[in-house]
Amino acid sequence: MVHLAGRIRPRTPEVNTISADDQILQAAGAEIGRLLLARRMKLAAAESCTGGWLSKVVTEIAGCSDWFDCSFVAYSYEAKESMLGVSRVTLEEHGAVSQETVVEMVRGALSRSRANVAVAITGIAGPSGGTPGKPVGTVWIAWGRGHHPPVTRVVHLPGDRESVRRQTVAVAFEGLQKILTAPHEAF
Repeated sequence: MVHLAGRIRPRTPEVNTISADDQILQAAGAEIGRLLLARRMKLAAAESCTGGWLSKVVTEIAGCSDWFDCSFVAYSYEAKESMLGVSRVTLEEHGAVSQETVVEMVRGALSRSRANVAVAITGIAGPSGGTPGKPVGTVWIAWGRGHHPPVTRVVHLPGDRESVRRQTVAVAFEGLQKILTAPHEAF
């Protein structure tokens, strides 16, 4: 599963890679499920620009209720505040697409669920909404495990809206694999 995002090709009119890419994501989601089950852990997701795509992949896996607790799809500032407890000050000072916001999202997912592992995603999938400082394809992802400080990553992904969102799910799964296989004290 290493470099999974690199295997997801940007979709173009000439190359329609949906079914192959979906199979890759499905296999990655199943592997996350196996890791969670082996550790007797549950997952929660807080998604913005992916609109529940990670949760869709997870819930297509039979038996996921044994390891998947819930998903928060929080697109607006108001939803991020009310569903995940993201501070209005954070949103106004840093914007929805920022390290500060994604950290609050992952902490909110953990505190508002029965999960002990969470992933949060916020970004600009396009085709509009980008700025020179945060161009289309900019995505922040955070992973949280228990009471450990969250791990964050910013990625800049190529392609159209669907491709950016699909690649984001791949990167999120890669990070989940890392935190689930890292020694407890290393996380």
